[in-house]
Amino acid sequence: MWHKPQLLNTLADLLMLVAAAALLAGGAVWGVRVQSLPVKSVVFVEPLAHTRRGEVEQVLPSALRGNFFSIDLEAVRVALEQLPWVRKAQVRRVWPDTLEVSVEEHRPLARWGEGLAEMVNSHGEVFAALGSEETFAALPLLSGPNGTAGEVLQHFQLFSTAFSKTGELPVQLSLSPRLAWQLRLANGTRIEIGRDHPKAPVLERLARFAAVYPAVKQAAASAPAVVDLRYPNGFAIRVAGEAKGK
Repeated sequence: MWHKPQLLNTLADLLMLVAAAALLAGGAVWGVRVQSLPVKSVVFVEPLAHTRRGEVEQVLPSALRGNFFSIDLEAVRVALEQLPWVRKAQVRRVWPDTLEVSVEEHRPLARWGEGLAEMVNSHGEVFAALGSEETFAALPLLSGPNGTAGEVLQHFQLFSTAFSKTGELPVQLSLSPRLAWQLRLANGTRIEIGRDHPKAPVLERLARFAAVYPAVKQAAASAPAVVDLRYPNGFAIRVAGEAKGK
């Protein structure tokens, strides 16, 4: 037989046809099995603090198209990130019929603007979402020009640290279009910090005032109504309509 090339070629062709047929049959069987592998469950790695089950069930069905292998994970991720409280989502397949979802929700640190629905998260990003009254009531109110949320949040944290030893709590900070800072305390005192200057940085002026604040409050017998720090080497206070230079 080894001396009959034509027979060998015929045998080789036959073997190739058998292999091809087996491959096609295997592919057909695999295709049928794949079609019978639907995604049966979506599992969240951690409980969601703010996002409700109903919200998830509303956006996921349109993205859960296909079976375990063909489903578009990117479409699922995008759908979840449309939810108000979801900052980022990651999705992966878990054999044989599960999608595992990791969600990073916004962590609100302050209200933003009018304080109605927009908030600032821990990354200094503004997001719009509805929450409980308790959630909003416990948050400070920040405001400023578009694109300044991160800067305002950072300054609020710095100003709060400066006042941490006085027993007073900053609750509101605003940055004007002219980039002037105004801080309010929980006791109602309004502090006009003004604009930043190389020779008199706003943090330096505020820290200097915070250091003498207890003595100022004691001397005035009440919390000042207005404090003006827009001076390079001093400040002015107003208590019950009376202005005093310091």
